[in-house]
Amino acid sequence: MTKKTAERRKAPLQTPSVYNSNAIRDLSGALNALLADSFALYLKTKNFHWHVSGPHFRDYHLLFDEHADQIFAMTDPIAERVRKIGGTTLRSIGQVSRQQRIEDNDAEFVTPEDMLAELREDNKDMVERLREVHDLCDEHGDVATASLIENWIDETERRVWFLFESTRSAHAP
Repeated sequence: MTKKTAERRKAPLQTPSVYNSNAIRDLSGALNALLADSFALYLKTKNFHWHVSGPHFRDYHLLFDEHADQIFAMTDPIAERVRKIGGTTLRSIGQVSRQQRIEDNDAEFVTPEDMLAELREDNKDMVERLREVHDLCDEHGDVATASLIENWIDETERRVWFLFESTRSAHAP
């Protein structure tokens, strides 16, 4: 590595920000945790998409793919918000694994019903975390991030609804 390259790697990012250092720290931390959860939920949803089987294979396969696309679509805006407010964001899979709160599922086989139930609960947890970050945004006057989060709450609540309805019995009231 040349001396010039080494110097560039030490240079701070120093993104201009309208937020104070406490707000940048709080918001960046919360958004990075949300980003880690988004990557974990995305990969779990894709895992189930790839491994679902049974009589409802096509429906669940397509549902999981649609949900994974929605979740992945959140990742770039989350990371870019962190940078826009003056923070730094996740840099590796290792960092994702250290910060994620969504549990992995590495099981050899998961029934479709368990896949639906697990993803429903994970998405419900995600709604709660999104609401917590929204409250933090309100506390620090970050209306732009709060606005994005409102849409993600709606999308995530929709996923919970679809996953719930997919598990209902034909005989349920």
